[in-house]
Amino acid sequence: MSTPQASSLQAEVDRLRLQVESLQVKDGSEPIAIGNYLLARLEQLKVTKMFGLPGDFNLGFLDLVEDHPTIDWVGNCNELNAAYAADGYARVKEHSIGVVLTTFGVGELSAINGIAGAFSEMVPVLHIAGVPSTTQQKTKPMLHHTLGDGRQVILYDAYIKAAENFSISQAIITDKNTAASEIDRVLTDCITRARPVYLTLPTNLVYEKISSERLKIPLSRLPPPNDPDVEAFVIDEIAKLVEEAADDVIILVDACAIRHDVRSEVNELITKTGFPVYSAPMGKTAVSENYQRYGGIYVGSISHPDIKEKVESAKLILSIGCLKSDFNTGNFTYSIPTSRTIEFHSDNTKVQYAAFPGIGMKELLPLVTARLHACSAVARAVPVPDFTAVIPQEDNNVISQAWFWPRVGRFFQPKDVIVAETGTSSFGILDIPLPEKSVFVSQILWGSIGWTVGSTLGAAFAARDMGLNRTILFVGDGSLQLTVQELSVMLKHGLRPIIFVLNNSGYTIEASRFLHGKERKYNDISNWNWTGLLGVLGGTDVSKSYTVTTKDELSALLDTQSFADAGKIQLVEVMMPKFDAPRALVQQAELSGKTNAYVAI
Repeated sequence: MSTPQASSLQAEVDRLRLQVESLQVKDGSEPIAIGNYLLARLEQLKVTKMFGLPGDFNLGFLDLVEDHPTIDWVGNCNELNAAYAADGYARVKEHSIGVVLTTFGVGELSAINGIAGAFSEMVPVLHIAGVPSTTQQKTKPMLHHTLGDGRQVILYDAYIKAAENFSISQAIITDKNTAASEIDRVLTDCITRARPVYLTLPTNLVYEKISSERLKIPLSRLPPPNDPDVEAFVIDEIAKLVEEAADDVIILVDACAIRHDVRSEVNELITKTGFPVYSAPMGKTAVSENYQRYGGIYVGSISHPDIKEKVESAKLILSIGCLKSDFNTGNFTYSIPTSRTIEFHSDNTKVQYAAFPGIGMKELLPLVTARLHACSAVARAVPVPDFTAVIPQEDNNVISQAWFWPRVGRFFQPKDVIVAETGTSSFGILDIPLPEKSVFVSQILWGSIGWTVGSTLGAAFAARDMGLNRTILFVGDGSLQLTVQELSVMLKHGLRPIIFVLNNSGYTIEASRFLHGKERKYNDISNWNWTGLLGVLGGTDVSKSYTVTTKDELSALLDTQSFADAGKIQLVEVMMPKFDAPRALVQQAELSGKTNAYVAI
């Protein structure tokens, strides 16, 4: 039996053991408080940080968190930023999850945009809401944080109904006898389906004792095994199409290859077959960008011409974990017909026009690789574009977008965590090769401006846990103003990110000069004293700030060893032209503008 099959079988056995455990009452096991049971499960999932804010409905649980030996409390400035931080933590610390704790009503609603972004982009985050006691939930008094308008029937479940729209699973804890199984259920959904889950923790149940027996059984992170007969048929069909394509095959990797933990399976497929490999924007760094058969980023019509030609002319495309959103596909300009595409997903496979539900890529990809291994020699003869970034020779000293991104590309090091804000940064960095084992973090689908600041906090903690290198943030001046408070939390916890603030005097993407209203005042912002910011937030002795206005100044700073060593938190204000933007962003804005089709009045 193959290793993937054995792992899936063991996961299924563990699931069944947990179901049986729910039906049994065992004596002799160590009693444990419900709050500590939850923390024990999070510790098993390698969680070391919990984000959020204290509130009167979660303080009892917070005592347990603060006393926990391996899970640290990270107090955030607001719940939205806390949710962003949990998202960033989960993206960087693969095989774990992000956790955010809020209080009832006001806290959880403040976090919901961050949770929605994690849902949209398939990031495993647990949202714990401390809620009133079970008695209060039954009697429904007009407590603070309730809506206060007499709607007693829904007064206490309005927030649950909101959470249902942005979480894949919910556990509403009301009974100590089912608390453990409910906690296990939502955590299993979180890690297997790679999306947020929601759990309420009533004040009167946090310290209630339950059996700890279930903790001996690990939670399964693997999906159910594929049906072997259907799987065998799918493999035959794939092999047949590859043969018909005469090995003129390319592999296109996207976000869900990262979210659903198939990096190693994809790496085995690309190295053993030799097929050329490309990635979508959301799949950047899913495979090594230094791999000799890696050709760059495919974004539909806004791709570089050589990449566009190679991808769209291939006779067969093996698409792994695709997420076909507008910004991820060049405004839906993928020119890849269904007749030439095989799609691998976490819970289904599509072979041309045929869909195979329940045939997931985690187990399928190794079997496909074994079947296609013989194609390697022919496949390696297919040329791949050279994915490099050349610094342009411009006849001025202005820091242009075209010059900036290739130049900072030379500053990156292996295992760096690189966080790029929606718009200017996320588009500018797409065509820049990132070093070996680096991690690219960006919110291309949800696109909530300011997300990167909280996300950088979580990412920096995760990078520390994972033994990664520097955490580097690229954020616009407008975006940073939304969530700037979390820089103080970074300072408090001794984190040392390098923060490049792209000062182009306003909103280039959101509201945006390049989408609409290029000269409108609503795209302008107040100009802050950026180099004084870290001092104001408490970082006078542990921070350093710079302003660079020319190419020479920026290059000199990037070449300074003490700056590159990132021994303290550093902020670099980069002065850039107001109406400049990366090539890909300009093209995407033009396509989006046509789609929005505003009519002049």
